[in-house]
Amino acid sequence: MATTIERSKLPLSMSYGKKALAEAIGTFILVFAGTGAVMVNNISQGAITHLGISFVFGAVVAALIYSLGHISGAHLNPAVTLALWQGGLFPKKQILPYILSQLLGASLASACLLFSLGKVANMGATLPLNNNWLQSLILEFILTFILMFVILGAAVDKQANSSFAGLAIGLTVALEAAFMGPITGASMNPARSFGPALIGGIWQHHWVYWVAPILGAQCAVWTYKILSYSDLQK
Repeated sequence: MATTIERSKLPLSMSYGKKALAEAIGTFILVFAGTGAVMVNNISQGAITHLGISFVFGAVVAALIYSLGHISGAHLNPAVTLALWQGGLFPKKQILPYILSQLLGASLASACLLFSLGKVANMGATLPLNNNWLQSLILEFILTFILMFVILGAAVDKQANSSFAGLAIGLTVALEAAFMGPITGASMNPARSFGPALIGGIWQHHWVYWVAPILGAQCAVWTYKILSYSDLQK
């Protein structure tokens, strides 16, 4: 999920552009499928179910890792991009293009869903249960810590068997969405929360879904470096 491959045959700027485009497309697909499932579940009066929505999120993440990992690293998440940079695994000059691409992709996905399905189910926006922002802040921190820890252990660590990285990361997303989705929305991803918030105009406690995932992912990098015998540096 986080193994970026440079293409020496392309000009460096073009290579960066293709990576950013891949991030935009990937995040579009993630938000379109995931929040689309939330909206269709509402329209169909629960035909997909909560567990079905969790499966959709996990499955699309796994599919995108296998299809885009060799192009951009398939971050699809500003918290992941920032954590990899903090860990010395991602160049600083690519941070802004990646994050802007992720936010653009998420916003376009939500705009397409609004046009095609209407403004239902809060556009799949992530909102704390009963407006309990502190509860969601703590839980989103822990959820993102777990997700980033799995990313490091399954895809980034040089000793990892990365062949199963997509499956491991996708299952982690599905699992966390299944058991914490009803409480926090199980975002773990500022871009996933930003798209529906922007297009739906739903900004209540939105900052939680930036602060908690970013801090959780950063903490996971620090912790993994303490535990791992291998060097995570490039």
